[in-house]
Amino acid sequence: MTKPSIEKTYRFIQLFYFFAFFSFGSLFPLLSVFLEEEKGLNHTQIGLVIAALPLVTIFVQPVWGMISDYTRRPKRLLMIASIMAAILGLLYPFMQLFPFLLIGIISIAVFQSGIVPLSDSLSLNFVHSNGKEYGNIRLWGAIGFAVSVFILGRVTDLTGSLNWIFYFFSFGLILALIALFQFPRRSEEVSVSFRAGLKVLLKQKPFMLFLVSNFFIFGPVLANNYYFGTFILSVGGTLSGVGIAFLLAAGSEAPFMKYAQKVIDSVGVLNVILLSALVSCSRWFLYFFEPSSELVYATTIVQGISVGLYIPAALILVRELAPPEVRATAVGLYSAVGNGLGNAFFTFTGGVMIDIWSTAGMYGFFSGMTLLGILLVTVVKKWITNLMKEPIG
Repeated sequence: MTKPSIEKTYRFIQLFYFFAFFSFGSLFPLLSVFLEEEKGLNHTQIGLVIAALPLVTIFVQPVWGMISDYTRRPKRLLMIASIMAAILGLLYPFMQLFPFLLIGIISIAVFQSGIVPLSDSLSLNFVHSNGKEYGNIRLWGAIGFAVSVFILGRVTDLTGSLNWIFYFFSFGLILALIALFQFPRRSEEVSVSFRAGLKVLLKQKPFMLFLVSNFFIFGPVLANNYYFGTFILSVGGTLSGVGIAFLLAAGSEAPFMKYAQKVIDSVGVLNVILLSALVSCSRWFLYFFEPSSELVYATTIVQGISVGLYIPAALILVRELAPPEVRATAVGLYSAVGNGLGNAFFTFTGGVMIDIWSTAGMYGFFSGMTLLGILLVTVVKKWITNLMKEPIG
């Protein structure tokens, strides 16, 4: 591949991430508000519907991976996943009863859950083969997410309808398809089966403990994406305010992602993870006291640290803790535990807690769980330090 074609592919991959995450940002932050205001569901029902997204991800993502490994056609599968998710998104606003709303979101999740791992597989292989940085691709996803939430906050406020979140979700995926035509065709070959890789990883105590800590730290971060809009409205904000808050929050991730590697090289990957987790914990603890909407808006920019630094640092740590031959399995397991299981648990629990307590009470719970995750990371750090001190031979 010549240098001009490498640069062209690089730009189109960035463009895909922008529109794919523009799509996600259109839907996820306002989904709970949509289900409450447009469909009349209570927060326990909302928690079930939203928790279905990451739960489906846990079981369906490995299937997408296996199909990709078997067919060696990840680009074609990515096109299918994007098209089907876009079509189902257009149909969702017409559903009314809770069972259909639940089945509908599961159907969307089946295809939406394949978009990120398939695109990550293709883009990671591309950057490793051509000397590029994944962070400079992923930051465009953060920008796309931020821009879409800001636009949707304005659109839904002006029109008085939240149906727009699904129309923009589908529109974003259709635009992402255009960029897909310049994607590389194949991802890395798989050298070790998932089952064999899992057996190896179960023996890696620091890795397994970090997975548990990631459950407690990143689960609340992902659940916050669904309930933050509800929280802003509860402290006196507006739908336009929700858009502004997410613009500040998601937008702040991009510059931190861009320079994450330099920060990690400077202070160490575990110290970056601890810092990010402490920022998250402090943010949730502040929200427990129901601060003014102005203060909430002001604190959104710390998401650059709690997410923009955490995501690349956690991926680097996972690759460092896992033996080279099972790194692909390690990344998949990390994603399933944090993005899937942790997301589902805290999203569902958050909905129940809002119903029986309050949105602020939910954030108090998030703060406590994040603190537990921080304690586990300190244990991981101690274990790694002790292993490095052990004599060789």
